[in-house]
Order: sequence, then C-alpha cells, then structure tokens
Amino acid sequence: MEARRHSALKESVRSIPDYPKPGIIFRDITTLLSDPRSFRRAVDSLVHPYAGGRIDQVAGIEARGFILGGAVAHQLSSGFVPIRKKGKLPHKTVSTAYALEYGTDEIEIHVDAIKPGDRVILVDDLIATGGTATAAVNLLRQLGAEVIAACFVIDLPEIGGAQRLRDLGVTVRTLMEFEGH
Repeated sequence: MEARRHSALKESVRSIPDYPKPGIIFRDITTLLSDPRSFRRAVDSLVHPYAGGRIDQVAGIEARGFILGGAVAHQLSSGFVPIRKKGKLPHKTVSTAYALEYGTDEIEIHVDAIKPGDRVILVDDLIATGGTATAAVNLLRQLGAEVIAACFVIDLPEIGGAQRLRDLGVTVRTLMEFEGH
C-alpha cells in the first residue's frame, strides 16, 4: 500500500528537461501541490513517523519548504519557523554561508525562533547536494535545537545530499527518489 501511494505521488511530480540549464531535469512539485489528493498524501506521509511525539517546531526552507513545513507543523500542532535567504527576515537574525556550485549564498533565522532543547524537524521539497539543508541544520543547532529529522518529498541520491545530512547524525526521510541531477 505504501509503495503504491508513493508511486502515485511520484507520478504527480512534473519533470522539466534542460531547466534551469541544459542537462538538468527540474523536478517540479507545483503539480503535486495543486492536486488535493497528492498534497494531502505527501503531508500525511511526512507527518506519520512523528505523529503523537513531541515536535516543538517545524523549520521550513524558503520557499517550497514553507508550503510543506506549514502543513506539517499544523498537523503536528507544532510551531513553524521560516529559514530564509539573507536580508528577508525583519528581526535580529543569525545567518550562515554555504557553498554553491559557483560561489556562496547565505540563509538566516530569527535569533529567538528556537529555544535551546526544542525538538525540530526540517522540511523542504527536494534534497540534492544538501548544501542548504546542511546550513539549515547548523543554524538550528547553533540556536540549541535538537534536529529530530530532515524531511523531503524528493531525493536525488546520486548527488549525495541526504548522505551529507546522515553524516551529521540527522535522520533523513524522503518520499521518493529520482535518478540524475
């Protein structure tokens, strides 16, 4: 039953070849989000392992992580914390830089978003290289969070991002995998 559910979810993801550059297949979850049944299944599947447990906050990575993370937080009766690109949050923040293919970027979180000892789940749509997710885990831990898991709809395992998180001692939950980049 679970495999059939995830197969239907995988079919709801649109694949766009050669975007944003030649040789890349972009995995677009907007089609999954716009289908009520697929959206509900994805959120329910992300929530299931943590239902009934204590999760204080769900942290979502900009931007699709906001959509999924907000729904997961609602289902778990947890708070929601946005992790944004630098310069987008209005209050005092803590930030970290991380490597991109060509250069660096920064993400930030409000300094008071997490209390020491908060049990946190990190949520985003896709894990590829793991650069942003690793930076997010480091930010959360810097504020004293216990990162319970990092959850993604899609994993691109050939790129190795999920393994990078596991190497940091983070449990990784994904709903489907796609080959390639």
